[in-house]
Amino acid sequence: MNRSFAQFHIPLHVMAASLALMLAFIGTANAQSAPIPEVDTARQAVDRADQADADQYAPDAMARARNLLAQAQQAQSNRDKKDAIEFALRASADADLARALSQEALANAELQHRRAEISELQRKLGTEETP
Repeated sequence: MNRSFAQFHIPLHVMAASLALMLAFIGTANAQSAPIPEVDTARQAVDRADQADADQYAPDAMARARNLLAQAQQAQSNRDKKDAIEFALRASADADLARALSQEALANAELQHRRAEISELQRKLGTEETP
């Protein structure tokens, strides 16, 4: 007669140790793959600032944002959630600042362009106003 697995007698401490090792391995695998949402949000903020030409109009804030994002990603890969979140939040703030400064510079340039157009039209019409 062939023996089934149910008939094997394994000591309880061996089964408990095996179960503990298996759970520890699964826990480690989950800790490595658990994403930190703040890091992803920071990456998106840096991307938005980059699309707004923040490198040209706010290079210092943009450089800080990129540096902090890199630190957040490094902390995440080291499984240091607290530091990863802190760096990511600071990176998001600097990226948002860089984007806002870029948008402000573009708006000011557009405003100056429109004022120049108004002055030119007033000159052509002979109705130039003195400020």
